[in-house]
Amino acid sequence: MELPETPTSCSDEELLARFCRGEAEAFGALVRRYERELYGYLRRYLGDGSLADDVFQNTFLQLYLKSGQYEAGRPVRPWLYTIATNQAIDALRRQGRHQALSLDQAREEPADGDVRSLMETLESRGPGPADAAEGQERRDRVRASVDRLPDFLRQVLVLAYYQGLKYREIADILDIPVGTVKSRLHAALVKLQEIWTSTPSCYEA
Repeated sequence: MELPETPTSCSDEELLARFCRGEAEAFGALVRRYERELYGYLRRYLGDGSLADDVFQNTFLQLYLKSGQYEAGRPVRPWLYTIATNQAIDALRRQGRHQALSLDQAREEPADGDVRSLMETLESRGPGPADAAEGQERRDRVRASVDRLPDFLRQVLVLAYYQGLKYREIADILDIPVGTVKSRLHAALVKLQEIWTSTPSCYEA
């Protein structure tokens, strides 16, 4: 007799399908599987740990409520990110503010070779290591520059640079063509560079 698979050995799609068939423990396994990854995404996107925790909970509440709409075999990860992103946008809208990002760290899971952090991308011609105060000032400039980007450009930036998602995954999450993902990411980086170079630091004044 063949033993049934344990929830931890199932794919995301199998877990959600099992939950839809009435296996409550499968939903818990899915929550635990994404707890670190999805919370990390929301923490970076929102810049607020408490708000990220609330949005994380709301994301899985929505998944629970929408599970009846799940089509067997449909990729769960991009659907989950779509729900999380929409919940985050709603949370920011309710608070009337934009997300605060920490953009001086590198992507955690580079897809092709070494991917520089946004700090390095924007400041590729800088001198040697700066002192702590100047480094903080530069990080503040990056965050201020990103805050000036439209929401649709910031979304692509976070998903690409921080979550290390592929163009196809981002396209599925945001429900846009792959070509649009590429053009938005390019536009975001170009705009950031423009803002960065047009806003001198206090050390350059």
